[in-house]
Amino acid sequence: MPHTILITGAGRGLGLALAHVLTHEGHTVIGTIRDPKQAEALKTLGAEVETLDVADEKSIEALGAKLANAGPAGVARPIDILVNNAGVSSRQNKLTELTQAELRRAFDVNAFAPLLVAKALWPSLRAGERKVVMNITSQLGSIANNTGGSSYPYRGSKAALNQLTRSMAAELRGQCTCFVVHPGWVRTDMGGPGAPIEPQESAAALAKLLAKAGPPVSGKFLNYDGTELPW
Repeated sequence: MPHTILITGAGRGLGLALAHVLTHEGHTVIGTIRDPKQAEALKTLGAEVETLDVADEKSIEALGAKLANAGPAGVARPIDILVNNAGVSSRQNKLTELTQAELRRAFDVNAFAPLLVAKALWPSLRAGERKVVMNITSQLGSIANNTGGSSYPYRGSKAALNQLTRSMAAELRGQCTCFVVHPGWVRTDMGGPGAPIEPQESAAALAKLLAKAGPPVSGKFLNYDGTELPW
């Protein structure tokens, strides 16, 4: 059954690959991108394009308001699934390199933005049939598995996203399925050329998770193959 799926950060990398898989499965994909001039690949797929800067709360609120009045008779346009994919990495890996500005940048985009996007789109999610929020995290956000240290802004922001998603899942139990997924080490601009997983491989696995996502996975931390990861 086709669904309407909104993907943030869909202009390139994993977000674009996921949009490719989902559009070819017959779903309606709304891909968000910061710069509309970079939206040609999304448009070629037949996806709808919306401008969104997840680091800007006003931009998030504007998208939510637009979709809240985009349905028939001014009601919210239904969104079945929200994929919070947009994220940033960080090159500040050592304690002596850290700055408050970089920590804030990582937390704003990786931890806070997914919740603010979910909040802004809540009228549309409530109107949708599936009511699923999948937040893209990283295994580097696992506290239990952190034996390597470094990557303070990235690790910390993803750990925060995991906890915030867990809280959202608890609050919205019975209303919405909310979970985090590690997409694997993907060969993108963020993952780097040495990553072992192609974007299309990860995207295909994520699409399978989305197809069956429901209350049993709400509040969980999953690997892209569906296995659970330690918090």
